[in-house]
Amino acid sequence: MSNRIKSIGTKQKALQINLDRSIYGSFAEIGAGQEVAANFFKAGGASGTIAKTISAYDMAFSDAIYGEEASGKYVCEPRLMKMLNREFKLLQVRLMDSADEKRFFAFANTVAALNFQKTNDPHGWIGLRFQLTPNGPFNDVVIHVNMLDNDNVLQQQAIGIIGVNLLHACFNYSDDPEKILVSLLDDLSTDRIEIDMIRFVGPDFKEVDNRLMSLYLVKYGYTQAAVFGPDGNVMQPYDALAKKHIVAIRGRFRPVTNIFSDMLKKGLRQFENEPDVDDDKICVLAELTLRNLTDGHKTINEKDFLDRVDILCSLGQTVLISNFHEYFKLVSYLGQFTKLKMALIMGMPNLEYIFEEKHYKELPGGILSALGQLFGSNIKLFLYPTVDEEGEVIDLQNFKPEEHLKGLFQYLLDNNKLADIEMSDKSLMNIHTDQVLKLIENGDAEWEKYVPKLVATQIKKNKLFGIK
Repeated sequence: MSNRIKSIGTKQKALQINLDRSIYGSFAEIGAGQEVAANFFKAGGASGTIAKTISAYDMAFSDAIYGEEASGKYVCEPRLMKMLNREFKLLQVRLMDSADEKRFFAFANTVAALNFQKTNDPHGWIGLRFQLTPNGPFNDVVIHVNMLDNDNVLQQQAIGIIGVNLLHACFNYSDDPEKILVSLLDDLSTDRIEIDMIRFVGPDFKEVDNRLMSLYLVKYGYTQAAVFGPDGNVMQPYDALAKKHIVAIRGRFRPVTNIFSDMLKKGLRQFENEPDVDDDKICVLAELTLRNLTDGHKTINEKDFLDRVDILCSLGQTVLISNFHEYFKLVSYLGQFTKLKMALIMGMPNLEYIFEEKHYKELPGGILSALGQLFGSNIKLFLYPTVDEEGEVIDLQNFKPEEHLKGLFQYLLDNNKLADIEMSDKSLMNIHTDQVLKLIENGDAEWEKYVPKLVATQIKKNKLFGIK
């Protein structure tokens, strides 16, 4: 779907739901999420839709109803799921006589809006459990949002709107999950709210790949980055990255080659040996940018994307999809989640790119500003050598930035911001993913010697990358 459909407006959506007498359910809202049910009451006709609303605002009451959280948090996914479980079960038990004619739903949210001092991180979990047919199985749609308005009341209003959008979309666009996702910000904007995680679960969504939904969040600008684990389950970025040593390696992974494996293995080992790194707190991210997914085209080949991800997941990688073409933007994003030391693992051609001033023409302060943001955090770059056309190995010892940038480069060396990856393998330095991909497409078995055995097995078994 290329374009957002025209929204009928929040009040009209709520009224449309209220006038459908088959839709009936409960609202449970904790914290700042009180406006969702209010929108349905204000629209009129709510008696045919709302079985119950509850606000377990006091923490003691909340714990008494839903149980205590091991983490001590109230704005978290486990709390949301307990709310959905309890409220949906109550509907089924107390309204058994209506089950043949009603499509039940339980809407829940747990939200922390901006406090009076404006010192907290406003965010929330929002979910809907719903039936598409009376007595039918239920489905869940869960999202995590970050609220960006600089005003508590505006944030509550935004939660009210997105809650209506979620409920309306699930009952009207259930056959098109991408349409559900796109409609969530109707009557809102990405300046007001960010959706950094979405998950579809249930028999009516059995064909949905939540990794693809993560891609759509980035594609439509609803978030700058999305994360999912090796098991394919989407993750809220904070839960995945908070208080970790983050190690990121960017690539096209089309496919993963032996040089990638060697680069990651040796670069990671070197990082683990740094004196200020606790190797029990390391999170490794394989990063795919939208630009690497489009490869110069306007559209993204979804199968090609999932082929790459299948390979990364088979290797046990946590995947980050981002819209950060420039490395300093990636580092700035990751720096939100941790104060611990971070690392980027890359090949020498990437360092050459970083030192090309043309990439920073639109940035106030140019390359100085970019490098300040890139290296201002507690971060270090680990560089895998490459070979030039004459076969000479290029590493930090003979890297030659432009004359007027040599001082900058030396500063980074002197302050331990750059390091060659030790024990690199020169025999791997001529492996290029485009050439390997062409061999695969042409049915030339030689490609197998350029990729890890597990990757070769996956490609052949699952018929990835157009293999014959």
